[in-house]
Amino acid sequence: MNETKHDPVRLLRNSTSIAGAILTTIAALLFFGFFFLDVVGFHTNPYFGIVGFVVFPAMFVAGLLLIPLGVFLERRRRLAGHAPSMETWPRLDFNSPTVRRLAFAILVLTPLNVLIVSAAGYKAIEVSDSVSFCGTTCHQVMEPEYTAYQHGPHARVKCVECHIGPGADWFVQAKISGARQVLAVLRGSYSRPIQSPVHNLRPASGTCQQCHWPAKFHGDKIETFYDYADDETNTESVTTLRLRIGGRDGAGRSKGIHWHVDEANAIEYVSLDEKRQEIAWVRQSTPGGGVVEYRTEGVTDAAIANGQRRRMDCIDCHNRPSHIFARSVERGVNSVMSSGAAAKDLPFLKREAVNALKVNYASRDEASVKIEKALTEFYQKQYPDTWKNRQADIKRSVAGMQDLYRRNIFPDMKVTWGYHIDNRGHNEFPGCFRCHDDNHKSKDGKVIRQDC
Repeated sequence: MNETKHDPVRLLRNSTSIAGAILTTIAALLFFGFFFLDVVGFHTNPYFGIVGFVVFPAMFVAGLLLIPLGVFLERRRRLAGHAPSMETWPRLDFNSPTVRRLAFAILVLTPLNVLIVSAAGYKAIEVSDSVSFCGTTCHQVMEPEYTAYQHGPHARVKCVECHIGPGADWFVQAKISGARQVLAVLRGSYSRPIQSPVHNLRPASGTCQQCHWPAKFHGDKIETFYDYADDETNTESVTTLRLRIGGRDGAGRSKGIHWHVDEANAIEYVSLDEKRQEIAWVRQSTPGGGVVEYRTEGVTDAAIANGQRRRMDCIDCHNRPSHIFARSVERGVNSVMSSGAAAKDLPFLKREAVNALKVNYASRDEASVKIEKALTEFYQKQYPDTWKNRQADIKRSVAGMQDLYRRNIFPDMKVTWGYHIDNRGHNEFPGCFRCHDDNHKSKDGKVIRQDC
């Protein structure tokens, strides 16, 4: 009698083990189906494999675990003196019309249900990875970032390619983080504005460097900047910079700006603030095993230990690579005028536009109306001949300034001029001078200098 109770085959006769066997079988079939589709190159979404190579294998393992769990529970049930869950295996008598109809329904509907669930899962991933989902689902929250993204240099790059990148681990982390963000939106506890930098962002080696290779020698790059004075003629001044982008040359030597992120040079730093602007400690490790540490005068070991430690990568300088806002209202007006979106020869346009754009308006709609009113009335009263003869240029300039405001100011999210720090350069924000300030010194007297 005891042998019958402990017979493994008989112990398998329970609903839990049978359910596990069914789940394992279905998961195996689905896995091989997705594996075939992956081999023939059917999918286009980089996260298609999450379903086929994470979800289905997880289902397969879960089914396998259910089988011994059912045996264990059945064995414990019988040792407690209870009757077996099943005396015999279920019998399928295909001579019965009812059984035949049921078997046919299962045979037809199961693949159909699997297809529906698989398609729904795939589309759910595809939709959640789309730019429109990221930018418009939580409209008010993401409106500033989405607007800046649409006008940025990466407007044709999907959000997930930078914020997640390839691979299952970062996909899962991103979805968990997204769930927390959805909860924050529902509770109204999200930050206004959205804080930057993003501290749980994937390292640039897994995102930026899939397209941008810092080790490649890029040589120098010429940049031209236009500035307009507040005088009547909007006097134009032009600054041309030769940026030593650098990288590795033919001899394998690294130089220029991209020297900082070359794999051969490990640059670590400690910042004392959340914005990574107060850098108190820097360490450079060279390929030969040499290490040099720099610190600012007066900083304590305790402050360094409690600070935010990070290895430098692309994002430490290009911290707004896609979501770019004007660094200041003056810079913004300069860009509108130099692009031709405004008539730069209109009298005092720079001064009047800056004054109109600096006002703290209650809403973007109010700003649009009052910016137009301010510029229109100025030319009507102060330059009637200009107003009479150049209304088309004035209207174009007004539209350019209104668009500038709409792309940079979001009162509901408290995004104002210059809120988001841009570490490229060193004018409006410290940028390069966070380290290159002649104040970071090593024990032997070496200094991180300002001489670019």
